[in-house]
Amino acid sequence: MELRYLTAFVAVAEELHFGRAAKRLQMAQPPLSQQIRHLEKELGVQLFERNTRSVRLTSAGESFLEPARAALDDVDIAVRAAKAAGRGEYGRVTVGFAGASSHESLPRLTRAVRAAHPGLELVMRGQTYANVALAKVADGSLDLGFVRLPVNQVGSPTPGVQTRVIEVEELICALPTDHPLAVRESISIEDLADEPFVSFPSNAGSTVRDALVKACVSAGFNPRVVQEAPDSYTILALVAAGVGVTLTLTSCQHIQQSGTAYRPLAGAPMRLHAALAWRTNNTSAALRTVLGIAEEALPTPEDG
Repeated sequence: MELRYLTAFVAVAEELHFGRAAKRLQMAQPPLSQQIRHLEKELGVQLFERNTRSVRLTSAGESFLEPARAALDDVDIAVRAAKAAGRGEYGRVTVGFAGASSHESLPRLTRAVRAAHPGLELVMRGQTYANVALAKVADGSLDLGFVRLPVNQVGSPTPGVQTRVIEVEELICALPTDHPLAVRESISIEDLADEPFVSFPSNAGSTVRDALVKACVSAGFNPRVVQEAPDSYTILALVAAGVGVTLTLTSCQHIQQSGTAYRPLAGAPMRLHAALAWRTNNTSAALRTVLGIAEEALPTPEDG
């Protein structure tokens, strides 16, 4: 059934006059009458009773009117949705992030997207370690990833993936408040050589775990990780319980775990870049819109 037949039927049904309906549709009356005849033939019913003086709906026509209107409305919605999606105002974007370190940047982005384009849906994939998020962006499992890069990273860390820095973070030490080193204003990595550590699982894709190991090895020792945990909240709870110490990020200091003290590391700051990552060949208009919104909601810092 052709949509133009439905459009013609609704116009005649609402005007109850072929001349006015034809004018409304900006067409001649004979083609309009022909479309109605084609529709009646296709349906096998008479939709209008017409004579030289009047046009009125038959019972079949009255029954057909509301479903026909609904069908045309649905088509109009579909057309508008497709056009909106083409403009990036409608659609879905999958986002991978790690919970604790994204507690400020992620809400800023989601609020900005929701305010600008309510038809855009951000599908969140939480507890995605930075290296894992990067890999999933590269293979197309994610549209956008919150990732973390070494400060000396030159260009994209993965072929086909583009990144933009949104925050510069530093490694800091977290330790129990009753730990002897907690009285110091800053802590040297070397002073942690004999300490038990709590950290993310090894080989799980955590850049924080990688940075911890690298910092300790650079200081001349391998960290003795006595317990692993999947997220910063649990790690810092274990630190507060006296299980060990850890190296975490400045962005995690909002976790005010009772019994945990945060101290900067002595010497040159050890920095990591928090960044957004996306595939360069991702043609999603919705992603382009989100990236544009992120430029304002999460601007690149001057030292980024």
